[in-house]
Amino acid sequence: MKTALPIARRQFLRGLGTLVALPALESLGSARVLAEASGALQAAAGGAAPKRMAFIYVPNGINMADWTPKDVGSHFELPPILEPLRELRSEFSILSGLTQDAGRAKLDGAGDHARASATWLTSTRIRKTNGVDIHAGVSVDQVAAQRLGRETRFASLELGCDRGQTSGNCDSGYSCAYSFNIAWRTPSSPLPPEVDPALAFERLFASSNREETDERRIRRERSERSILDFVLEDARTLNARLGRTDQRKLDEYLTSVRDLERRIEMAKRVGKDMPGFQKPTGIPRNDRGRPDFQPHSRLMLDILALAFQTDSTRVATFVMKHDGSDESYPQIGVPDGHHTLSHHQNDEEKKKKIAKINRFHLEQLAYFLGKLKSIQEGSGNLLDQSMIMYGSGLADGNAHAHDNLPILLAGRGGGSIQPGRHIRLPKETPMANLFLSMLDRMGVPGERFGDSTGRLSQLTT
Repeated sequence: MKTALPIARRQFLRGLGTLVALPALESLGSARVLAEASGALQAAAGGAAPKRMAFIYVPNGINMADWTPKDVGSHFELPPILEPLRELRSEFSILSGLTQDAGRAKLDGAGDHARASATWLTSTRIRKTNGVDIHAGVSVDQVAAQRLGRETRFASLELGCDRGQTSGNCDSGYSCAYSFNIAWRTPSSPLPPEVDPALAFERLFASSNREETDERRIRRERSERSILDFVLEDARTLNARLGRTDQRKLDEYLTSVRDLERRIEMAKRVGKDMPGFQKPTGIPRNDRGRPDFQPHSRLMLDILALAFQTDSTRVATFVMKHDGSDESYPQIGVPDGHHTLSHHQNDEEKKKKIAKINRFHLEQLAYFLGKLKSIQEGSGNLLDQSMIMYGSGLADGNAHAHDNLPILLAGRGGGSIQPGRHIRLPKETPMANLFLSMLDRMGVPGERFGDSTGRLSQLTT
């Protein structure tokens, strides 16, 4: 087969059209060309793929009896909450014994939900205030983003299904900034998640030229054509000069972006004929006009997967719902508020409902991990190159426990992690030890993070 010729930087940019970046294509030649064209520093064919990490937060703790495997090692039985991950059991580990001491009340009294979310990625004591003098710590994602951000178009990506707030009193004298945000660029600067899939999609895949973006958006709305329609001709030209493997990669990528955009457009149209329905913003709605959690979360997770696939960013956070959320889930037979149920007082019926919510959230994680695993990269897949941490800042929501947190770590970190196990760590092991270990694998080593006491050697043995 004839070897495809390297593509010049100017031609590559023209092929991009309105898109920010393409997947790594071997036919594009050197890593330098790819880096200049898309903002990525991924190695050329045969080189090491970049590592990614994401942190996915769920609120109000977990029903721990249905979360924690009884056995340690690789031969554990999946408890009920983890059942949605059965097909992916070799791709993740459960880490028991991790503690976030900074989340405990100590002398500050009530406010465990605010402390749970604000300390989850910072491992730093937060100042109890509902004023402007908020103070937390720099979160682990932002430590990585500050070092790696220059290598991608976006230093980090903050997404979710629950719009962040930065002011007001949300939990016993703690600012809403603590309850609604897990990513902190500085101790006083939280990074609220983007919850509108249409806005997130345009940010990632529209041109960085502000005037061009507005012009293209007007043209698209007038002709009811998608963003991709403006680049298909250039993509076909690009495709003709690629090798067969890269032609397949490009086709899969364009298909996934097209499908995602189609679903976003469908979400915009839902409820247009409903009396009193406000102008849609791109968030999927149910027949009552309320946000529909499952399609909403999956749209946002699809966007995150595409951001990783195109190397638009290597660091991300995702908030399913903020801690203290009283969201109900009638679609799975739980019309009760989540936060209300979390104060179960050992009522078995309430605990069963909490477990159903926990499992429903895990179904969305299973969808996301399956998506990453389906995307080929080098000799493996995107999940192989990633570290996806999932969990909550509380263990049992009724006790507001900040020790033995429910933490799941998926992916292989570029071959540096051995998944598929239940790892029971010593009691009171700081969460920050896990963060140091993850930063090492991202190429961002440090002596300490938060209240760390060392690193987790158990991730590889």
